[in-house]
This record gives sequence, structure tokens and C-alpha cells, in this order.
Amino acid sequence: MACGKLEGDYALQHLSKQLIRSTTSAALNYGEAQSAESSRDFQHKMKLCLKELRESLVNLKIQKGAGLIVDNEEIENLLKENNELIAIFVSSIRTSKNKNK
Repeated sequence: MACGKLEGDYALQHLSKQLIRSTTSAALNYGEAQSAESSRDFQHKMKLCLKELRESLVNLKIQKGAGLIVDNEEIENLLKENNELIAIFVSSIRTSKNKNK
């Protein structure tokens, strides 16, 4: 993960710590979704994951735009993986909603 390699000024430290919080929140909420008590509960928890993934995506874009992450290949891989996760979660939420209709 890029966060462990980041050193620098206050903005960089702030963004890297926030990225750690949002990415781990998405993972932890996914664990919660796997134990959801109902389909509504599942959808709610998956939407929380999606929210955190989108926050992570914006954070990565800010860091890229500001040149805070110098490894271009790494940032592109992180952005791609984040976008793929967003697509998976959107699809999963949509599938769950369609099953309830």
C-alpha cells in the first residue's frame, strides 16, 4: 500500500492517514455485510463500503494530482483496483435490490 511509503509535509500525512481510515473502513464494513441480518441490512452495509471506496478514490486522485505519490505505476494500479472494487460493489448492491423486488 502506498501509505506506508509516504513521507512529507502535513498535507501528505493527513491524506495518507485518511486513506488508511477509508480503505480499512471499506474492508471492515464488508465483513459486517457478510453477516448482515437481512437484505436491507446487507445493502446498507454495502453502501457504506461503497461510500468509503469512493472517498478513497478521491483521496488517491488528490494525491496523484498534487504529485504526492511519485510512483506513477503504483498510483495507476491503486486507482484501477479501486475503480474495479467500486464496480463490484455497485453491481452487488444492484443485484441485491433486484432480488428483493
